[in-house]
Amino acid sequence: MPTLKAARPTILVAGDEKPALAERLLSLVVHETQSGLFSCEAVFGNWGTVGDQIGFLYFDRKLLDFGKPFAIAIGADTIFEGRISGLEAHFLPERPPELAVLAEDRLQDLRMTRRTRTFANVTDADMMQTVAADHGLTPAITVTGPPHKVLAQVNQSDLAFLRERARTIDAELWMSGRTLHVMPRSTRSGSPLRLAFARELRSFSALSDLAGQRSSISVSGWNVSSKSALTHVADESAVSGEVGGDTSGVSILKSALGERKEAVVHSVPLDGAETQAHAEAYFKSMARRFVTGRGVAETDARLHVGASAQLDGLGPLFSGKYYVVEVRHLFDGADGLRTEFTAERPGIGRA
Repeated sequence: MPTLKAARPTILVAGDEKPALAERLLSLVVHETQSGLFSCEAVFGNWGTVGDQIGFLYFDRKLLDFGKPFAIAIGADTIFEGRISGLEAHFLPERPPELAVLAEDRLQDLRMTRRTRTFANVTDADMMQTVAADHGLTPAITVTGPPHKVLAQVNQSDLAFLRERARTIDAELWMSGRTLHVMPRSTRSGSPLRLAFARELRSFSALSDLAGQRSSISVSGWNVSSKSALTHVADESAVSGEVGGDTSGVSILKSALGERKEAVVHSVPLDGAETQAHAEAYFKSMARRFVTGRGVAETDARLHVGASAQLDGLGPLFSGKYYVVEVRHLFDGADGLRTEFTAERPGIGRA
């Protein structure tokens, strides 16, 4: 028996479902990336009957107003939860007036707070716990690592600082409600979501490209205590556990074009563990983008950044497991609900 799916999103304002508002929804974009901060733009018809008069529906700010909680659901699943940060009016020829609601999730607080400060003798997890407490957020932080003598936040927003540290330790951050999540990428993904071409997967384009691949990446630093140089070289072994039965871009690079080595000079680690973490994080980030794909799928709340998507029906080279790194849930009157996504993998299938 076929599964019934919602044809129109559900709109919730301040926690209450608003069916009349959902009926006036003209278009919707919910955008999520690896760096955190969900954003939402929902456009509503803004002309109709108000009491016994015809006029603007939402300019009184009683329903849609700055700072109000705003959420989007598909069936029983919430795909966006945040607060209204902007209202945009559209006055177009031969069309009734429209009102666009702009909203962001709770990472907005961190984006709008800029500081210069230092953290002494703390781990990244300790620092992230402090930032979460600064904003009254519940921390769900599972990153590990040694303490740093100093972590410096120099004229950065709290969000930019967390993003920088997360990239350095190969972790990702995101919000769910008022909970700040920071987790290693290797442990974030759950059970694979299966998408088959011409079924759940409407279209897909894939590119495997050696231009951005390197056979190794070295990072150097200086240990102040021992007054000695630090160097770590990361190679294919750093990402081998993610390749599975595929052929990695690194191995194809070496066999097709030869060794391509690179040195990172803008990173200044202060001990051996930090040097290794930086080198491996840079190498993984590069190696994982050997195969990149963009697709359009049927909307499913499980298709989100961090999801593991098993794509089928794409032939021996491009069928397989991908990691989702960007998502746009879309709705309009012409094409209904659908989801655009970007995904990547470090290897290509065997012919």
